[in-house]
Amino acid sequence: MSVSNITIYMPSVLTLIGIPGLESVQRWIGIPFCTMFLIAVIGNVVLLMVIRSERSLHEPMYIFLGMLGATDIALTSSIVPKMLGIFWFNMPEIYFDSCLLQMWLIHMLQGVESGILVAMALDRFVAICYPLRHATIFSHQLVSQIGVTVILRAAILVTPSLALIKCRFQFYHTTVISHSYCEHMAIVKLAAGNVRINKVYGLFVAFTFVGFDLTFITLSYIQIFTTVFHLPQKEARLKAFNTCITHICVFLQFYLLAFFSFFTHRFGSHIPPYIHILFSSIYLVVPPFLNPLVYGVKTKQIRIHVMKMFCS
Repeated sequence: MSVSNITIYMPSVLTLIGIPGLESVQRWIGIPFCTMFLIAVIGNVVLLMVIRSERSLHEPMYIFLGMLGATDIALTSSIVPKMLGIFWFNMPEIYFDSCLLQMWLIHMLQGVESGILVAMALDRFVAICYPLRHATIFSHQLVSQIGVTVILRAAILVTPSLALIKCRFQFYHTTVISHSYCEHMAIVKLAAGNVRINKVYGLFVAFTFVGFDLTFITLSYIQIFTTVFHLPQKEARLKAFNTCITHICVFLQFYLLAFFSFFTHRFGSHIPPYIHILFSSIYLVVPPFLNPLVYGVKTKQIRIHVMKMFCS
């Protein structure tokens, strides 16, 4: 039997089925996702408004925080509206090219977020280990260059995975994606062909982002803590810890969820599929939802200006 008789040639439309095994309760699952989406967008917009309007917050730490907020808004906006369309309005169809665009946006923005966390760790490293040189090293020009580099790195690394799907595969076993959004491996598994190159490149990108970034952040904080413990005054140690604890909370929730989602998706063959998909969806929505809450509660300067904005 020829390949064209058992496969589909260049499908124009794909179907996202949401969370397989939980179709009957998807409308209820959509409620917490919608709530987290609204809080993420509103919280990050308020954060951006405060950082933009207050000149005292035009410092590298808060500029990177603004970049993180803008990335979180873009990431959740590229996922949740379509997800809610599946859960609530029975709209599972998506154009093939739109699906590839969503895949590219999701993975690119994840890479940008990871890069911004590295930049924030570097900023704290210089601020605590070399405080007298921090203002000289972290000029506005360097901050802008870091932002552009982070975006370019993510785009350059993720774009080949899109090209490998678009150029290598013409025949597909099915047009049904067992997922709530267009994820790289979920699309690759549809292809009727050798997908080894796509899998290897996907792993390479994941380990490049997480492996390099997490190693750099870990080494930075080891040096930071070594410096802090050698400070002579207890008040100075506490102040230094307080400036880092918020970043550490954000790092942990981002990378712990990332590792859990990554390893259950690739190596958890005994775990039901709906667990994989539910946690991968949570991984993409929860960090943007928590970031403005964590920074709003733990960062005194932001908390004061937010209260001032609402009071006025």
